Amino acid sequence: MAREKPEAAAEAEAAPELSYREQLDFLNPIAQPLASRKLTRKLLKCIRKATKHKQVRRGVKEVQKFINKGEKGITVLAGDTLPIDVYCHIPIMCEDRSLPYAYVPSKTDLGAAAGSKRPTCVIMIKPHEEYQEAYDECLEEVSTLPLPL
Repeated sequence: MAREKPEAAAEAEAAPELSYREQLDFLNPIAQPLASRKLTRKLLKCIRKATKHKQVRRGVKEVQKFINKGEKGITVLAGDTLPIDVYCHIPIMCEDRSLPYAYVPSKTDLGAAAGSKRPTCVIMIKPHEEYQEAYDECLEEVSTLPLPL
């Protein structure tokens, strides 16, 4: 049994990454507004920059806590998280506090962008002067996405 785990890990690493279109097959029904391919790349890039400056809140519990405290930022949710009960209250909290939020197709990509080997279903990007231009660009595009009814 001990031998199977390293082999499975090696297989997972060797498996080709899914394209944006293929990831869309695994989306939840609540994953609206969904970021486009271009916006997804920008958001993941912004998360990488924010992680370097430790301006990221990661995970449902932490993001929920800081939304309640009134912290500002862009909330990025993974669209392929199951069960959806885990994080379905986060968009409502964001709407109540007028915080922008968007879904990206993959929790694996979201976790990797935050510098983690584990998948992450929710991340909040906080503004910082080091990457302000990229943050403002993402904020503008996420704000223009249509909210679900």
